[in-house]
Amino acid sequence: MKGSIIARKIGLLLIFITFSFSAFSQKGPLKVGAARVNVSGLAQLSIVPPTGKYTHEDLFVRAIVLDNGATRAVLISIDGNIRSEYDKISAMISRELNCPVENILLSGTHSHSAGLSESDEDAIIEVVKKAEASLRHAQVGFGEGKAWLNVNRDAIDKTTRKWTQAANPDGPSDKTVAVMLFTDFDGNPIAGYMNYAMHPVNGYVTGIRSADYPGAACRHIEMSFGDDMVMMFTQGASGDQNPLWLRPGTNVIASRTGTKITGYEMTREVIESPLRDYQIAKRRGLSLEGMTEHGAPTAETVDVLNRWIDALGMILGEEAIRVMTNINDFQTEVKIRGARETLMMPGRVNINKEGEFKGEPGVFEDGPDVNVGIGVLGIGNIALANISAEIYNIFGQKIKAASPLSKTIFVTLTNGGSNSGYIIDDASYNKNTFQVLGNKIQPGHAETKIVESIVKLIEKHVED
Repeated sequence: MKGSIIARKIGLLLIFITFSFSAFSQKGPLKVGAARVNVSGLAQLSIVPPTGKYTHEDLFVRAIVLDNGATRAVLISIDGNIRSEYDKISAMISRELNCPVENILLSGTHSHSAGLSESDEDAIIEVVKKAEASLRHAQVGFGEGKAWLNVNRDAIDKTTRKWTQAANPDGPSDKTVAVMLFTDFDGNPIAGYMNYAMHPVNGYVTGIRSADYPGAACRHIEMSFGDDMVMMFTQGASGDQNPLWLRPGTNVIASRTGTKITGYEMTREVIESPLRDYQIAKRRGLSLEGMTEHGAPTAETVDVLNRWIDALGMILGEEAIRVMTNINDFQTEVKIRGARETLMMPGRVNINKEGEFKGEPGVFEDGPDVNVGIGVLGIGNIALANISAEIYNIFGQKIKAASPLSKTIFVTLTNGGSNSGYIIDDASYNKNTFQVLGNKIQPGHAETKIVESIVKLIEKHVED
């Protein structure tokens, strides 16, 4: 009698497991809801008067909720850097929407001038609930384009012959603009999910609050469709990717420090300005002796920078719109399935901290093991591969090339952080840039493991 009860319980458990697995793997009619919430009031940087009704000075949290009748997924993007603890906020979203945690992607646009506070959790929950409330039948498509706005930023200084951060047109750089588009059955856009690899550093240490070019691009696209859709930006593998042109931002820094406004060439005097040195020292907890934070920039240089950010956003936005209008292969029934895992790699510590921004070789000791979260979310035949860190561009190129699905997007700075610093490829360990010198993974352990592990997740969990 006791044995038969145990057998029945085991049978019920197997049925439950089989049902759960089939539910998560089941194809069903797609529903999509999207929303955005203005969170400019949470910003902690100085506020520049906006130049229009909705501009890149406004900061938003955006969400897209997917439902196929069997399971759900949630995509979230926040202007700036995510301050909430991922485990906590993902658990809250999972309970609120009855969505598996592995199907939640929480990403930051990485704007260096957004300055969101720790209190962004309420805004995230609010925008997710709004998106859920707008669920409707939809279809999803995928497309790619190109934008020649980014450039590799690991370069040899012409004067010192040391490694520095500057435009390196010959370095690895992926120009791909990837777009996942959700529309109703009449083709009207509901939401878009855009991915491009370029650091949003135009307003860095200027004192200007801005969502930078990602915010400008999203607002340009949204307003182009009457503000009836939500456009979300995510970072590609941008660890070594900057805007090709940075003069408008460096001129704002120059105006704050009293340095002469530059012409076409950015001088080291501006790049290594007292203000930048002050900000870096303050952030790293170094001595501030003899350093001062300077006053406000001039109105003229701020106006030029604002117009420059708008221009970048419009160019990128127009390429995304071009891609969207050429998508003609849509899915109305999809499987939604996510998976996550943590990779552990041996760590290192650079004890020559003062030399990290001077191009000096590092002095390394063994450090704590590094944990990096990776994952994949399959939406039909589209794979959103993701990682919890900043990572060099070549990783994205290799992952997309090795993926069994041609429709693969590589999303970085997603689902929490890591203790890795910038993650660099094997060939970059001899470059004494601050990204390389601050990297906390021992050589020879990151590239192959990360690329192969993410590709295996795609092969196992996303069906074409």
